[in-house]
Amino acid sequence: MCGIFAAYRVDDVDSFKEKALRYSKRIRHRGPDWSGNRIDNSTIICHERLAIVGIESGAQPIVSSDDNYSLGVNGEIYNHIHLREEFKDYPFNTFSDCEPIIPLYKKYGIDAPKYLDGMFAWALYDKKKDRIVAARDPIGITTLYMGRSSAHPRTVFFASEMKCLVDECDDIISFPPGHVYDSETDKITRYFEPSWWDENKIPNTPVDYKKVRETLEMAVRKRLMSEVPYGVLLSGGLDSSLIASIAARESEKAAENALNNETVDASHVLTGVDDSGRLTSNGWARVHSFAIGLPGAPDLKAAEKVAKFIGTVHHEHTFTVEEGLDALSDVIYHLETFDVTTIRASTPMYLLSRKIKAQGVKMVLSGEGSDEIFGGYLYFAAAPSAPEFHTECVKRVKNLHLADCLRANKSTMAWGLEARVPFLDKQFLELCMNIDPTDKLIDPKTGHIEKYILRKAFDTSDDPSTKPYLPEEILWRQKEQFSDGVGYSWIDGLKDAAEKVISDEQLANPKPEWGDDIPKTKEAYWYRLKFDEFFPQPAAARTVMRWVPKSEWGCHEDPSGRYQATHASAVDEIKK
Repeated sequence: MCGIFAAYRVDDVDSFKEKALRYSKRIRHRGPDWSGNRIDNSTIICHERLAIVGIESGAQPIVSSDDNYSLGVNGEIYNHIHLREEFKDYPFNTFSDCEPIIPLYKKYGIDAPKYLDGMFAWALYDKKKDRIVAARDPIGITTLYMGRSSAHPRTVFFASEMKCLVDECDDIISFPPGHVYDSETDKITRYFEPSWWDENKIPNTPVDYKKVRETLEMAVRKRLMSEVPYGVLLSGGLDSSLIASIAARESEKAAENALNNETVDASHVLTGVDDSGRLTSNGWARVHSFAIGLPGAPDLKAAEKVAKFIGTVHHEHTFTVEEGLDALSDVIYHLETFDVTTIRASTPMYLLSRKIKAQGVKMVLSGEGSDEIFGGYLYFAAAPSAPEFHTECVKRVKNLHLADCLRANKSTMAWGLEARVPFLDKQFLELCMNIDPTDKLIDPKTGHIEKYILRKAFDTSDDPSTKPYLPEEILWRQKEQFSDGVGYSWIDGLKDAAEKVISDEQLANPKPEWGDDIPKTKEAYWYRLKFDEFFPQPAAARTVMRWVPKSEWGCHEDPSGRYQATHASAVDEIKK
């Protein structure tokens, strides 16, 4: 991951350069390793680099040999080796996984992103045509914003974070995932058109547990592409535990292969493929896992159990409610949201990311996306029917870029740490979003708890020859949302703090400029005030979406899993 800022058709671009560098500096936390910029005609592209692949030669913006194309990318392209093979005649200048985007554009134009397998946001400038093309990955794992100014209507801005745009733009959008912008038409069009995108099209394909398992394993394997130390986020919940378990297995296999390869240091775990097709090393003999929580948190206990079982080098970090409260303003500044759910979960992740970066890690695997794909949130138990269950899953996946993907990207990138999310692999999504939702339904009477399909796919208890992926009690552990699992007193502490800061009178009299988007709780009101301190512009608030359970299903409005009736430790007001 990195940070990009681009301005297309700027009046007096040479004078604007000073501003552009200042705006780009606002996201240097995303790319602390190097800064670069390129001006062509009246367009400037700035780049803040986090070096993970092609470390010595991958500085950006990348410029083509004929000097016509300049490219700024934030992301990772997992199929770059295949693409280099496809374009053998193209004169590549770097070993960057991102450079194949240029020959793809030359051959396919705005269809170029269709051929990429990865997470990305990029802007490519074609000097001869005075054309800029920008694209974002299919689900929006990588953040990207687009802005315009009524004072300069011909100029279009792009940035990895909104904070780069607020001083110039009075019209800002979160660039839609799976879309591409073309300055020749001045339109944003969808390039990602999977078979499952229509939420009203209900699939009927029975689940294939073996295929689910193998496809997720492949998704993890391709995301081990790295030339720097990596780790896994391990909360002790099902999703992160499975990703950690698969990563540990893959690294173990790579280490065994290294023992039979005299040209490779066998003490290292091989974690990917370099630009020449060779396996590369992350410098560690075992996978490192990282967990955070309040002292005694349920997630910490579960994570420790998983780490011992799968054999990772485990790092447990704790924080206090006060430390979390102290970080809130910084978290909201980096997240660029006032959504309650996102802020609750992002704060521990933000604190943990700083600890991880201090331990020399640049990349981690994480478990986002599973709950949306399989209906894992406890409120899904209230779904009236299988079709409605499926429709809600599709809607949640479509909105991930405004919720969990935003959290995972910005909480980690605040400290120059890249998070990769195997569950959102295109092939895995294509498989699992086409499973008959009847197989996904939550029915405790039959033992089909949330994410039963995923659990069953990795349940090897009936095959003694296969090493278990996880301890039985973890594989079948009830869903805990991250903000709950770090310790129940975290959310309680947030609510108590908001109660002291926000008066009843304030809550009853929201700001007129908030319009219909009125905070319903003191906690939400508090976050909105903090957001407005950093981003008072109306355009900024329009990029935010609130994450709430499905109220039409009779679910409690508080997004915490503990407020759903099926939770093992449901709060008292739900049990009554």
